[in-house]
Amino acid sequence: MDTSEPTKRTRVRAYAPEFKAKVLAECSQPGASIAKVALAHGLNANMIHTWRRDARGAVAPALAGAGEFVPLQLAGSAVGAAAVPPIRIELRQGATSVAIAWPAEAADACATWLRALLK
Repeated sequence: MDTSEPTKRTRVRAYAPEFKAKVLAECSQPGASIAKVALAHGLNANMIHTWRRDARGAVAPALAGAGEFVPLQLAGSAVGAAAVPPIRIELRQGATSVAIAWPAEAADACATWLRALLK
C-alpha cells in the first residue's frame, strides 16, 4: 500500500492579453520601474520580464525575411554636401595643452591611435 502523500498541483494563472498589454504599456512609460508596476498589480517582476521577452519575440518573426539590406543615404551625406568637421581632441595636463584635429573620414585610425596612446 502506498503511504506517500499526494502531490499538490499548483495552478498556473492565465492572464488576458489585454491585461498583459496594459501592464507592458505601463512598463514602457518613461521613468517606469518594472518592479513597481509588478507590485502595483500583484505580479512577480520576472513574469513581466517574460512577457516583455515574449512580446519582442512575437515581433521578430514578422520582420524575418522582410527583405535584404537596403543602404540609405543620410541627409547631408549627398555628393557636394558640406564637409564633415574634423575630430577634435584636446589633452590637458597642468599648464600643458595639446590640440589635435583628425579627419573625420579616418575615425577608425583615430580610435586606434587613441587606444595606443592610452595604454
